Amino acid sequence: MKNILILTAVEKERKAVQDGIGTDPSWQTALCGFGPVEAAVRTAVLLGTNKPDIVINAGVAGGFAGRSSIGDTVLGSESILADLGAESPDGFINAEDLGFGKNTWHTNIAESVLPAFPAETTHVGQILTVSTATGTDSGERNLRIRYPEAFAEAMEGAGVASAADAAGIPYLELRTISNKVGPRDLGGWELSRALTALTDSLRLLKEALK
Repeated sequence: MKNILILTAVEKERKAVQDGIGTDPSWQTALCGFGPVEAAVRTAVLLGTNKPDIVINAGVAGGFAGRSSIGDTVLGSESILADLGAESPDGFINAEDLGFGKNTWHTNIAESVLPAFPAETTHVGQILTVSTATGTDSGERNLRIRYPEAFAEAMEGAGVASAADAAGIPYLELRTISNKVGPRDLGGWELSRALTALTDSLRLLKEALK
């Protein structure tokens, strides 16, 4: 039986995850905190004493219009630290192109579990990790230009992925969509719907990883 560690940024996400996985002791949850730095540090500390078979970062996210809709599930094939790099007259240069390490973490788990999920509301693809959530049309447009294949934007995935990768532990990021990436409009967020989708998705993921 696999031992799974699921990390969420906040308690509401953790509760939704727990509702999906039940009381199975081989599936544990913990908080990784807000943003990529805190997520990486907390994950590294947890993995210093706990060696699960798989690390999962789960939670809600913003979705890119035309690629994912509110209530959808995105299984990350890549977690990308989207805003780590440098500006230049020719545009943004990411950390890898600068020669300063990684900004993309790949996983094969997303494709392997996809058959367990409903095809019409589930996507496999890139999930962006940012330190500052997008809140303008221009911000959304810049990210879409840089990462045209991205489905979602969140704030912890690449941090958790980097710690899991350093520990040699397989990793997956799973996000359910609560809002559109773009102008910040809390009135347009559907958090309850996304949290319900998160519970449902974790129930399906647990079955897929048996």
